[in-house]
Amino acid sequence: MIKIVTDSACQMSPAQGKQHGIYVAPLMITINGHSYRDFEQITGVQLLRMIKDGGVPSTSQPSIGEKTDIYDQIIAEGDEIIDITMADGLSGTYSSALVAKASCKDPTKVSVVNARTLCVPQYVLVNHAQQMAASGASKEQILSMLEQSIPTSENFMIPVDFDFLVRGGRLSNASGILGGLLKLIPIIRANDTCTKLEKFGIVRTYTKALKNMLDTFEKDGVTNEYTFCLAHAHNEEWANKAMQMIQKRFEHAKVVILPMSPAYICQGGPGCIAFQAIHIINE
Repeated sequence: MIKIVTDSACQMSPAQGKQHGIYVAPLMITINGHSYRDFEQITGVQLLRMIKDGGVPSTSQPSIGEKTDIYDQIIAEGDEIIDITMADGLSGTYSSALVAKASCKDPTKVSVVNARTLCVPQYVLVNHAQQMAASGASKEQILSMLEQSIPTSENFMIPVDFDFLVRGGRLSNASGILGGLLKLIPIIRANDTCTKLEKFGIVRTYTKALKNMLDTFEKDGVTNEYTFCLAHAHNEEWANKAMQMIQKRFEHAKVVILPMSPAYICQGGPGCIAFQAIHIINE
């Protein structure tokens, strides 16, 4: 059989993954001099409380040793592995998975795939791969689905806490003060290869930000055959508004909304929204 491995950047905890037969290696979060395993040793609520008290978090990839142990366990059971990692360039997770592959008992049993995305589109890819594996699909069939689907990913993020961005060095102090005073809404977009996040625009209202992103989706060829993906750092109001606008623009489209993982909150900060889409192609 094929076993699916991933990391917690897909907004899935190890416990949730286990329920579906997916192996999830948690990212690490460091804040206030302590390190925590994503989901397992810290929750989003706990992290947001630490950030509110002035903490500045950072993240790191799962340990190579942990990935190697997961691979060896699966190989010992006679199965093969597809590891779907978060985007290379935004994290060292893909590179460390390649090192783990080289270190495991039988590297020929392991295929490491750079998802070139993260957050909910990665969740969608991982779950579809698992459904295919459970239905008896071959490694080649699953890898073909991933190869076709990954390039369709669209990735936006809206951070809303300027103080957090300034403390983390993501925004200058002057820009943070000005943005906060003017109540501006920045839009961040991943580049085509999802190797870095770039400023896409600045608007004055959340509704305008959503409209700009939806317009871009349409321009890029996104249709209601895509899965629209929303993750939020305890900002259900904005997430629900985004869902309503998506459903109005793209009738009958599937929308997946998930609470944001602690590791992803480290990047966007309190209240941030990830606004993404992906098309699963399985021909």
